[in-house]
Amino acid sequence: MTLDRPDPDALLRQLQQDEHVARRGKLKIFFGASAGVGKTYAMLLAAQEAQRNGIDVLVGLVETHGRRETLALLDGLPQLPLKTLSYRERNLLEFDLDAALARHPALILVDELAHANAPGSRHPRRWQDIDELLAAGIDVYTTVNVQHLESLNDVVGGITGVRVAETVPDTVFDQADEVVLVDLPPDELLRRLKQGKVYLPAQAERAAQSFFRKGNLIALRELALRRTADRVDADVRAYRDAQSIQRVWETRDTLLVCIGPRPGAEKIVRAAARLAERLNADWHAVYVETHQLQRLRESERQRILKVLALAQELGAQATTIAGEDVAAALLDYARTHNISRVVIGRAGGQRWWQPSVAQRLARQAFDLDVIQVARDGSDAPLGSKAWAADGRALADDPVRPWPYVWALLASVATTGLAALLFPYFELANIVMVFLLSVMGVALYCGRGPAALAAVVNVLVFDFFFVQPRFSFAVSDAQYLLTFAVMLAVGLITGQLTARLRYQLRVTEQRESRARALYEMARDLSGALTTDQVIALSNRSLTAGFNAATTLLLPDQHERLLLSAEPEAQRLAVLDVAIAQWAYDHAQPAGAGTDTLPSSARLYLPLKAPMRCRGVLAILPKVPRWLMVPEQRRQLDTFASLIAIALERVHYADVARSALVQMESERLRNSLLSALSHDLRTPLTALVGLAEALVRAEPPLAPEPAVLATALHRESLRMSTLVVNLLDMARLEAGAVQLRLEWQGLEEVVGTALAACGHSLAQHHIVTDMPADLPLVQFDAVLIERVLCNLIENALKYTPPGSTIRISAIPSGKKVCLTVADDGPGLPAGQVGTLFDKFARGVNESAIPGVGLGLAICRAIIEAHGGSIDGTSNADGGASFIITLPAGVPPSVEPESQP
Repeated sequence: MTLDRPDPDALLRQLQQDEHVARRGKLKIFFGASAGVGKTYAMLLAAQEAQRNGIDVLVGLVETHGRRETLALLDGLPQLPLKTLSYRERNLLEFDLDAALARHPALILVDELAHANAPGSRHPRRWQDIDELLAAGIDVYTTVNVQHLESLNDVVGGITGVRVAETVPDTVFDQADEVVLVDLPPDELLRRLKQGKVYLPAQAERAAQSFFRKGNLIALRELALRRTADRVDADVRAYRDAQSIQRVWETRDTLLVCIGPRPGAEKIVRAAARLAERLNADWHAVYVETHQLQRLRESERQRILKVLALAQELGAQATTIAGEDVAAALLDYARTHNISRVVIGRAGGQRWWQPSVAQRLARQAFDLDVIQVARDGSDAPLGSKAWAADGRALADDPVRPWPYVWALLASVATTGLAALLFPYFELANIVMVFLLSVMGVALYCGRGPAALAAVVNVLVFDFFFVQPRFSFAVSDAQYLLTFAVMLAVGLITGQLTARLRYQLRVTEQRESRARALYEMARDLSGALTTDQVIALSNRSLTAGFNAATTLLLPDQHERLLLSAEPEAQRLAVLDVAIAQWAYDHAQPAGAGTDTLPSSARLYLPLKAPMRCRGVLAILPKVPRWLMVPEQRRQLDTFASLIAIALERVHYADVARSALVQMESERLRNSLLSALSHDLRTPLTALVGLAEALVRAEPPLAPEPAVLATALHRESLRMSTLVVNLLDMARLEAGAVQLRLEWQGLEEVVGTALAACGHSLAQHHIVTDMPADLPLVQFDAVLIERVLCNLIENALKYTPPGSTIRISAIPSGKKVCLTVADDGPGLPAGQVGTLFDKFARGVNESAIPGVGLGLAICRAIIEAHGGSIDGTSNADGGASFIITLPAGVPPSVEPESQP
């Protein structure tokens, strides 16, 4: 009877994890396929039940969307007041995290896990607020839809045509203590939508035409069910691990296909792939490498690796594991991964005393289904001549003579030692010396030399120490048994020692891979610059994989460039076109892949969470190891670490640049504000004095009058510049309060043209304002300022006699106001920067100005919730398009007739 004892290390890890979990609150997620299935309703029902059980329940934030049934469930539940945040002249209501932590209830309800918090909140996402609540020991109920899971975001977007911006990392969902699936059939959900129980009537009509189509709802329901099933499967595996349950539970169909060294493995893999597709099941492909199979010829090893690559291409998780007993290794893998079905090739030509792997699996694991698949062609036993066309598939490497020479020398040395001990010890003790020699040879030279040493030691013992000595004759028949036992013990001991040597080598390789991964992660975590990441990556990869490596990083135009490391210079002949393809498609290419496999190098894209950060080019000294699944997985892990390090360094640089820019802006605004205030009073006086000179009585002489007029004009220009500086500082400081009123755009256009007055005398002004133009809510003074700036800008850059057109058209929920001219147009490639402060189309120009007019325009329009953009017209000239939200003006009661 065997006892299944739990792993002590696993128990220790479980205890530490349980201690950590005990300090945190419990997270319960109500999960659904789409809005309207009843997640919030189910959450409130659970909260009411918890309150009846005496639990301190607090409603932190619940979105009822005006549904009466949901509002009714809030009765009797204490609610936390929401926090008000000001953003762009609007007040937004958000969840008050600090108040919730201070109140510290036993259970809090926070709806919409994927919600993006308003600017100014402590965390950018609501799931981060919830994580802080959990860390404080507060239990949380929350809700989320399937389209908000990060891993399914693009899948849902491809189905529905709608990509949501608010997502939740899958780790948050997977680490939840409980997930409750709230399901509703699509027909029932559509009926609720028509009844106005999901959205308001206007919103419901639009939703039914886009997102809420029946096909979309069916697909989303399947995704939600599958994701919940994956979550439950993970819970089952965690429970089995925690309870040390070895027996397989057939909770879901999962296949394990065994890839062996005999021909026909490709057929077995394809059969398993078809079966997995019919069952809609996950499947694993495993190759068990024993000590004997390590001596396969190179061509056979290449064939096995190709079969593993085929299985991976067909959707399997391919793995190579080491072990001496194939059946025991497969059984352990199946039970670890809770796999209920094993697919294996049918054994043929098996010796009667050697049961097949399928037979041993059937005897050892009654809870597994063993499926045997017929092979292609002959199926000769391992090592037979019929197995390979060129004779044997094993032991094809040239026999190395030195281990056998060392075995003979060890036997000679043992004989000399035994001769010295012979006068003082019995023969039984001398036998132990010879057995120790066999163990030493097996440990350092391997199985074959150990067998040779065992045979030679028996012969030497008989010849030199057994009566009659110096003869192979045996006087006592009992020594025949001694020789037989001695030979058997020597062979068995040598075999076991060689196995231990093999297992030690496998363990050392695994430990080496784990150590290399740890050291690289540690080193990369301390890298502060891109050059440090490149140097550390090249050093770690060269040492860990015995390969020449280099990193190719993109420039600002997304073209890959060789790094400046010496390794890159040595690999200067690499194919940058292949690397560019791998970068553009975010897929590996080159050796060991299906894309340009004839290349000598492997090109791995460095995929970080946000984007691809470059390409890793690898030139292995032994190309075969690129096809080993474990090596590829470790290499992919290394590439992910490099990509994350590069992205971390990138965002650290962005943060530093942003900090420097913020400080520069703060200093610049302070200087602008100070200068504006200090210059405004003397400039006002200067303008007044200049105007007094121009209008002086009696009039000045012609020459002084010209000077006075020029002085007045330039002082006005300087005053306008100072006003612009002051306005820019006030806008960026948020000191401007909008006085929003519903009014017509044609009125503000007229006042702006009147304000420009005499400046328009030499230009033609054309306005096109439709009679049915809707009222818009805006600050008339600021919008007039915008129009004046745009008109003055057009006057500066167009010659006299040019035409300036001002038009407005409604466009859905927006109103577009355009100021166009027929001048030279906007400078190519600078449209995006023209709205920056102190940006000008031509740096050195005789046209007056400092580049603040358009910046002020953008600040004012964005404060209104709109946008402004510039473009060059096809027939010449430039156009500036202002987009303002239309809104719904209040209804006006008609005056009653007397």
